[in-house]
Order: sequence, then structure tokens, then C-alpha cells
Amino acid sequence: MTAERIALIGTALAVGVLAGFWILNDERFGRPAGAPNRTVAAENTPADRPPRIEMHAERFMLCSGPVRVNCVVDGDTFWLKGDKIRIADIDAPEISAPHCEDEKIVGETARDRLLELLNVGGFSLQSGWRETDRYGRKLRTVTRSDRSLGEMVVAEGLARRWNAPRRDWCIRG
Repeated sequence: MTAERIALIGTALAVGVLAGFWILNDERFGRPAGAPNRTVAAENTPADRPPRIEMHAERFMLCSGPVRVNCVVDGDTFWLKGDKIRIADIDAPEISAPHCEDEKIVGETARDRLLELLNVGGFSLQSGWRETDRYGRKLRTVTRSDRSLGEMVVAEGLARRWNAPRRDWCIRG
């Protein structure tokens, strides 16, 4: 074998290996969507894809009836263009099956505040490490000018951070 032929084979092998890595790590080819990539980001967040950010500016109302397009269900759930969105970074008090009257009151106040915040103007939805929850709702962080609307509701005492200890809304304080 000549040196020229050995160099050609070596180059072909290198190109083949690089193409294989590219194909295995590209969602359009070998790696299924949502499959974890072995790359680890510096902040311990999934690095297989950048978070998807969607921009929206819709007019919302409170949900009523079976048809739900752009409406607010409660303090952490709303419908946008027919998709049910669960705010990923907070948990608000229940309205549909509250444990007490105080929880229902705070839940309704959180719902009304979320309605107000969504109607102020444009906002973005950012997907996180999970696309949907067990109920099929899209999990999104809702932000305006890099500030979480969920965090605003938490700061007003109308919800808790998702990773915070559970809160008994029936105990005032």
C-alpha cells in the first residue's frame, strides 16, 4: 500500500467517525427527540437542546364552558391558542376542589392576578427539562422582560415556588 492510499483511508475513517457522532446526536437522524445527550452543561441543565422560547401577545379572559382558547383556569394554568399550559415554576392554590374556603379565596385571587399579568402585554413561554406533565399540559415558564410571571405571583403570596415545601392554604400566614 502506498502512503497516499493509507492517508486516503485514514481521512475516510475520520470523516466516517465524525459523521457518525453527528448523526447520533442530531434529532433529525438517530437520536429521538427528548433523548438525553451525554453533554453536561455548566449549570447542570439539559444540554441536548437550547430551551425553546415562544413569544405571545394575546387577550385572555377567565375560562368558562367547554371551548377554551385564550383563558385562565387558575393561578398556575391557562389555555393559549387551544393548548393547556401549566406554569412550570409555581404551584397555586386549588379552586376546583379546595380544602377550605381560604384556599378557594386565595386561589381565585391568584387566578385573577395571572389573568391581569397575561393581559398586560407580550410574554414568552420557555420550555424546560420536561415538555408536558402527567395530565398532558405543556410545562412552560412564563416571562416578560426576563422576569417570571410565576415569581411575581409567588412574591405576592398567591402561590409557592414549585420546588418549595407544600403550603397549607387553609392556615393563614
